[in-house]
Amino acid sequence: METKKYAYSYDEYETQNKRADVMVQDILADTEFPGLTELIIGDWGNAWEDDCQPILDGIVANADRFSKIQKLFIGDMDYEECEVSWIMQGNFSELWAAMPQLRELTIKGSMELELGEICHEGLESLTIICGGLPGNVIKSIQHAKLPNLQKLLLYIGVEDYGFDGNADTVRELLEQADFPKLAYLGIADSDIQDELTGVVLECKFMEQIHTLDLSCGTLTDQGGALLLEKLPGYPNVKKLDVHHHYLTEEMMDKLSKLPIEVDVSDKYKPDVYHGTVYLNAMLTE
Repeated sequence: METKKYAYSYDEYETQNKRADVMVQDILADTEFPGLTELIIGDWGNAWEDDCQPILDGIVANADRFSKIQKLFIGDMDYEECEVSWIMQGNFSELWAAMPQLRELTIKGSMELELGEICHEGLESLTIICGGLPGNVIKSIQHAKLPNLQKLLLYIGVEDYGFDGNADTVRELLEQADFPKLAYLGIADSDIQDELTGVVLECKFMEQIHTLDLSCGTLTDQGGALLLEKLPGYPNVKKLDVHHHYLTEEMMDKLSKLPIEVDVSDKYKPDVYHGTVYLNAMLTE
C-alpha cells in the first residue's frame, strides 16, 4: 500500500495562497500520485474557516485519476493545526459513486459534515473521528447500503460539540442498520458511555462481531459490570477495547481476566470541582 499525506501549513496558506481549492491540482501534479493507493488529506490551510468541499468536488471531477485510491482519510490534523471540533468538513454525497474502488474511508471533524445517501458495494471500513456526531450523519449511516462493511468506528462525542442525540439515537442506529459482514463495532468517545454500553450489548451485531470498541469515553464500573455479565454470552467476541476509562482497579482486573484480548489502558480519575464530579470523553474540543 503506497501512501502519501498532503497538507498545507498556515504559512503556506498566508504567503502562497495554498488552500482547499488548489489542493487537488497540487495532488494531480505530483509525480508520485499515480503510484498511490492510499491518500491522506491533512490541513488545507485554514480548516477552521474553509471547508474541504473543493477537495471533495475535485476528487469527484477527476474520478478517473483517483481510481487507484483504496484508502482515503480526510482531515488528518492535530489540535495544533486545528481543534477537531473546528474542522470544517463537507458533503460526501457524490463520493460514493465516484470512488467504487474505495475500501476504507476515515473522516476527522464533523462541522458541516454530510454523508448523504450512502450506497457503496466495496467499502469495508468507515471511521468518523469527531467531538460530536450530528444526527443527520447518524441517520445517513443508519440507512446506508454497505453490504461489505466490516468495520464501523464512530466517535459519538458530546452535546457541546455536535452530538444532538441520546442513547436512543444510537439504539435506533444499531437496530436499523444493515451490515451483514460487520466484524468490528466501535461506539466510542462518549460522555454517556455506560448507557451506550448497555445499548451496544443488546444490539443484533453482538452475535457477529469479533471486536467491540467502547474506548475513549466515560466508562465506569456500571458499564464494566454489564460487560462482565453479557460478554460471556458472545463467544464470537475476541477483543474488547475500553482504553481511556474511569474503571476501578478491581473492575479492570475482572475485565482483564475475561478469556479474550482486553485493553484497559489509560485509566483516568474524575475531576471534582466545587463538589461536582466531572467525567470527560477523550476527544471533544
